[in-house]
Amino acid sequence: MNKLFYALLLAVLFATPAHAMHIMEGYMPLNWCAIWYVLSLPFVVWSFIYIRKRVAQDPKAKLTLALSGAFVFILSALKLPSVNGSSSHLTGTTLGTVLVGPQAIPLVSVIVLLFQTLLLAHGGLSTLGANVFSLGIVGPFVAYGVYKGVKKIGLSDSVGIVLATFIGSMSTYVTTSFQLALFLPESATGVFGAAMKFLGIFAVTQVPLAIVESVITLFVYRILVRQGVSTYFTSKAVSHEKA
Repeated sequence: MNKLFYALLLAVLFATPAHAMHIMEGYMPLNWCAIWYVLSLPFVVWSFIYIRKRVAQDPKAKLTLALSGAFVFILSALKLPSVNGSSSHLTGTTLGTVLVGPQAIPLVSVIVLLFQTLLLAHGGLSTLGANVFSLGIVGPFVAYGVYKGVKKIGLSDSVGIVLATFIGSMSTYVTTSFQLALFLPESATGVFGAAMKFLGIFAVTQVPLAIVESVITLFVYRILVRQGVSTYFTSKAVSHEKA
């Protein structure tokens, strides 16, 4: 845990304010900020209830949750400027999705984004709902579906982790593209055309970053499994056997 603390400390000390993660403060109209808050809030409440129950059943889950949050914090603090008012970066949410379940990530992402907003000037309080929706809701649940689908057809854990990470990361940016397009539609092609334009710009930086994130996530996942850390899927299997 000491190494984890020092890694977080270095991330805070050496990160520099730049374009926001994902959508910066003051860039999104307040009515859209309110809409994304309303859409994200039920997931965050559900996430809080899930985490509270999970920790009550298994106090050791606190360590896995902390690790998942630290992973998201560190990876998502590394970014490249992209569309005006936004940025491309690693997301880090698939590891937590596999370790503690996608239900935990909405609340984890709220905590991470608040820290980044207040300590690193990334993102913003007004755009928190929109950023949580793309980073902490869409990405993790898409990654969860991909991982389950890969396992169902009999492919390996490694393939599942890589595909879930890549597609989950890209789905976050598809969501961000549409979030931007909703209040910045093209005059000729409307919301869809604007979203495709934003996504095309994101893709230049985000596709390579998603590949890098897939490799990093697989590397960390393998280390944790070798150390005997249980995953969301293995713990579910054990609980079903006991039942």
